Amino acid sequence: MTVSPARPRDEGAVADAAADSLCKLSARPWVLAATILASSMVFIDGTVVNVALPALQRAFGASASDVQWVVESYALFLAALLLVGGAAGDRFGRRRVFALGVALFAVASIWCGMTGSVMQLIFARAVQGIGGALLVPGSLALISASFPEDERGKAIGTWSGYTAITAAIGPVVGGFLIEHVSWRLAFLINVPLALLVVFLTFRYVPESRDQRASGSLDWTGAALASIGLGCLVYGLIESSNKGWGDVTVIVTLVLAALMIAIFIGVELRHPAPMLPLGLFHSRNFSGANLLTLMLYAALGGGLYFLPINLILVQGYSAVAAGASLLPFVLLMFSLSRWSGGLVDRYGAKRPLVIGPMIAAIGFAWFAIPGVGGSYWANYFPAVLILGFGMSISVAPLTTTVMNAVDQSLAGAASGVNNAVSRTAALLAIAIFGIVMNLAFNVSLDRHLKNLNIVPETLHAIQMQRAKLAAIEFPEEASKREKALLKSAISQSYVSGFRWVMLLSALLALGSALSARVLISAHSQENKKS
Repeated sequence: MTVSPARPRDEGAVADAAADSLCKLSARPWVLAATILASSMVFIDGTVVNVALPALQRAFGASASDVQWVVESYALFLAALLLVGGAAGDRFGRRRVFALGVALFAVASIWCGMTGSVMQLIFARAVQGIGGALLVPGSLALISASFPEDERGKAIGTWSGYTAITAAIGPVVGGFLIEHVSWRLAFLINVPLALLVVFLTFRYVPESRDQRASGSLDWTGAALASIGLGCLVYGLIESSNKGWGDVTVIVTLVLAALMIAIFIGVELRHPAPMLPLGLFHSRNFSGANLLTLMLYAALGGGLYFLPINLILVQGYSAVAAGASLLPFVLLMFSLSRWSGGLVDRYGAKRPLVIGPMIAAIGFAWFAIPGVGGSYWANYFPAVLILGFGMSISVAPLTTTVMNAVDQSLAGAASGVNNAVSRTAALLAIAIFGIVMNLAFNVSLDRHLKNLNIVPETLHAIQMQRAKLAAIEFPEEASKREKALLKSAISQSYVSGFRWVMLLSALLALGSALSARVLISAHSQENKKS
């Protein structure tokens, strides 16, 4: 589960956007409204779907890897096309590309809400990801192009605050709709929002583009990145079902390595690459992105499994599971100004070492609870500690990225860092899924050996291993057998969840180490392009 506002914000887009088409004073609130609503749709759909996963498993009888793909297909195209989406807006018109992204997102949301199979839902989510990749970069670029320089900071702060609030409320509202109406409405609610955004965009938002943009867009790089990441994620997810020796798994992983290697070659030669590799000549920039990769892998991968644990194992309602991370988001929102001041007072390095270390404690705390117990005793302390650690980390991380390169490259640097954070979550969910499957099956085997269950019932359970905590009991099973099996499955899932959270804690510690080793003690370094 990736909490989008916690990602490094693309504030550097401000420096890269042309301000030659400022909108009228009366239109500026509507520009903000359009960009906030559009961004909120993407952020909410990145979180609310995690709350819907148990309902999707029940509705379609889907396996754990199936519902992983519901999340991963969206994250894949959002991550792979984010940079080229921003470049397309600069080239063809930010309002035009932004509106296209909103329309595509709305159409895909209708498809998600009307789908009849999990496979159709996976494809619809992929289209949503493409729409998100077109509209997300445009949100801040449109604010930058529409507001004068002395008002942009306040406008971006307003955008950031309201998108954080909507991202916090979204899973709660989504959980209510899932529990009391249907999971389909969690997708269809995007449609009226998208229609309002399109109206506001064409009514109030002026068109703008970067007059300096020249040459062709890096569509080859975008295609190679999509194929390479897609093959890598497919190979990792399917390895849990088919095994590492399966020909399909081996071929897709080899193809992933080949595509990524070709992608790097193309980026080194392209006149306007979607991933400017020269940025990584900066030690601070490389260190900040390595930190981002590990910390957001921990966050996105670890918290993906939290709502599933709360709903299927702990017995929470969808609303309660959606609200479980509210303290995390609200803490980050309330501490954002304070954390920004840490850089001025101590420099970026110290917060970037301490923050991830505190986050690691939060992740480790999630590994303590078993089955049962209250939220306030078991999960609330972990949520608070994790939120505090991330609050200390995010603003210094963004500042380090921005200060590591020349100001003319700030937009590209921020875009790369944003893409890295999304790619980290994409890969982590696939890798953590392998850990979860392995730990779950080892634990389940151990528990089933000690249960006195009739062979027919035992066989029915064995055939559903791929569903993990969503395994359904045969109707002919006795009440005693169901209770025993429920306990065994729940404890097995908790066993896997503990390993996932401990792995997240290790990644957070690794991100602190990367800051300690690679990031300069001074807030500024000699910038390189």
